[in-house]
Amino acid sequence: MDEITPLTISIDLNGSPVQSTVQPRMLLVEWIRGVAGQTGTHIGCDTSYCGACTVLLNDQPVKSCTVLAAQADGARVRTVEGLEIDGQPCRLQQCFSKQHALQCGYCTPGMLMAATALLEQGGMVDEASVRKALSGNVCRCTGYQNIVAAVLTAAQIN
Repeated sequence: MDEITPLTISIDLNGSPVQSTVQPRMLLVEWIRGVAGQTGTHIGCDTSYCGACTVLLNDQPVKSCTVLAAQADGARVRTVEGLEIDGQPCRLQQCFSKQHALQCGYCTPGMLMAATALLEQGGMVDEASVRKALSGNVCRCTGYQNIVAAVLTAAQIN
């Protein structure tokens, strides 16, 4: 049997360069949590259904359970930990809190990252665009109404 050769990757994680050696089949979510120690990104379903593992890869939302760490070599990856500003929650996170847009919190990091991508792309943000942006993320607790309201509130503040 052939031995699998580890790869060295370099990723800009939340604005800081991180270099590490990984197995070619390591998932980005495993790298984020296990190697980089950023545990805010959750592993939910391992099938890309739930969206709990959503991160921004070069400013685009991706489900990190479907991306190999090696595919992110040379890329910018932003996790929920990268949203804070000077150690404080960003506006979107504050809006989630004020609008009671979370209950168990398991889906929250993925929801925040999907919403961040929507807000950062600019353009019109309305209920339909928020619901479409969040459509790849599943919440089993909230009913989504407060999540949508929080994103709309954050869009008005920006």
